[in-house]
Amino acid sequence: MSAVSAAPDRTDTRAGTARALLSVNNIEVIYDHVILVLKGVSLKVPEGGIVALLGANGAGKSTTLKAISGLLRTERGDVTKGAIEFRGEPIHRRNPNEVVRHGIVQVMEGRHVFEHLTVEENLLTGAYTQGGARTKPDLEMVYGYFPRLKDRRGFRAGYVSGGEQQMLAIGRALMAHPRLMLLDEPSMGLAPMLVQEIFEIVARLNREENVAVLLAEQNATMALRFAQHGYVMENGRIVLDGDATTIADNEDIKEFYLGLTGVGQRKSYRDVKHYKRRKRWLS
Repeated sequence: MSAVSAAPDRTDTRAGTARALLSVNNIEVIYDHVILVLKGVSLKVPEGGIVALLGANGAGKSTTLKAISGLLRTERGDVTKGAIEFRGEPIHRRNPNEVVRHGIVQVMEGRHVFEHLTVEENLLTGAYTQGGARTKPDLEMVYGYFPRLKDRRGFRAGYVSGGEQQMLAIGRALMAHPRLMLLDEPSMGLAPMLVQEIFEIVARLNREENVAVLLAEQNATMALRFAQHGYVMENGRIVLDGDATTIADNEDIKEFYLGLTGVGQRKSYRDVKHYKRRKRWLS
């Protein structure tokens, strides 16, 4: 299936051998009954793990996340083959609100905060599945991870920075007490130092709150630094998977995603545009 498998001596084996929290099994996704977007995609996210889903724009990463969260059906898409299971229960026919109640929350690409509401009001919208019983402690938990949001709690969300909006989107998801968080391109449009800060907070959430993360990213360098396992998508298929260290050391990943040649020199996309034609991953 894949050209790379997890290294047998890796000390952190959560992504490779732990019990699967989420299993995506050979799914096919079609839009408008005719447009085939995903073709036999399979992946797993273990309990308490961080898994990276890598690929260029248009590879199918966002569609995969929407298939899991149930949002696909709001865009006239459908899982026509295969199955998606969360904690052993099929969820690919469930509505988005049911998926959230099961413990899966998606943070959309582009943040999508409610710009006319304050930062705190945005956070409160994330708690609707909790019935308001723990609103104050949950707010303090989010502010503990994102002190900037506490400072901006009374500001309209449309007037805070892009980095703060990304923190707000993650904090809003955290208010729902997810078991699994789906993060779609959290680094998009942000300065490198902000990206580092956000990824470090996500890693803390993973450790301290036991929130598993499926991270769709084009920024392979950052994603593989924090993930235990990775999958690479191309044209709606998984073409490579393995533990994060093995994938980061793969020459094709270095060349195409990290911009490095075999001797560590950076190359431009123009220099490696033959990459897709070679298909060295598929064996």
